[in-house]
Amino acid sequence: MRFSLRQIRIFVEVARHESVSRAAATLSLSQSATSTALAELERQYDTQLFDRFGKTLRLNELGQALLPQAVELIERAAAIENVLEGRAGYGLLRIGATLTIGNYLATLIVADFLKRHPESTLQLRVHNTAAIIDQLARHELDLGLIEGTCRHPDLHVEPWVADELVVFCAPAHPLARRGSATLAELAGEAWIVREPGSGTRETLDQALRHHHSAMNIRLELEHTEAIKRAVEFGLGIGCISRLALREAFRRGSLVAIETPELDLRRDFQFLWQRRKFQTVGMREFIDLCRAMTAGCERSDQIEWSFIP
Repeated sequence: MRFSLRQIRIFVEVARHESVSRAAATLSLSQSATSTALAELERQYDTQLFDRFGKTLRLNELGQALLPQAVELIERAAAIENVLEGRAGYGLLRIGATLTIGNYLATLIVADFLKRHPESTLQLRVHNTAAIIDQLARHELDLGLIEGTCRHPDLHVEPWVADELVVFCAPAHPLARRGSATLAELAGEAWIVREPGSGTRETLDQALRHHHSAMNIRLELEHTEAIKRAVEFGLGIGCISRLALREAFRRGSLVAIETPELDLRRDFQFLWQRRKFQTVGMREFIDLCRAMTAGCERSDQIEWSFIP
């Protein structure tokens, strides 16, 4: 075998960062050593794995075919090293979650996972759907938990549990007394919504697009808690997951507005690379997710013992 694990690891990092200098910094190597190792790998097989655009390196067709296998090789090598060094657990597991899932479900599952496997290490990154998809496509994450749609050809999508958005307002809002609204009435309201690229915004836009209705967007915010506070202050109406609102509805600090004309249903979903080696740790994490939602038709029906 003419290549080394060191060369493969360098190839993977250069592919992720599209830069020799950034890959070198990640690996704590000099730029010269990183560049030499990559060039030697290509020379040994008389091939090129990247197209060069100045200082930017982008995978060519051969490099794209090699990357999933290279990532798998590095992960398997790390698992072998853990066994040889007597370490238990599943090593490092990198999870990406969108905001509703990350804030209300993923942290609880992470805590459960680490209690069961204290020798494991887990990274949880919380971003919007577009960012999670991009990081998975770049092999920067092992598993994604998203609330939007994914059409990326390299990613496998598997449904988890149904979810539903709900329009809501402050108790003093005129719509609060009625508890429902038509599209015409909603069009006249000021909206406080998530940013483009989020699964929540995508679901809302899609529901309104079917009716050719335009929103009067007063404020775009990147966090569901910020939207809830802004609506409580009377700045407008919002639309986020029922899961994120059920405690506020219970307290009466926010009020649901039913919208029979809008289909605000969606699914929470698992994502991973189609050609990625699915580790035992990944499978167990997914099993814990499914255990949390077992018997639930929708995310806001999860037992209170799971969600404070």
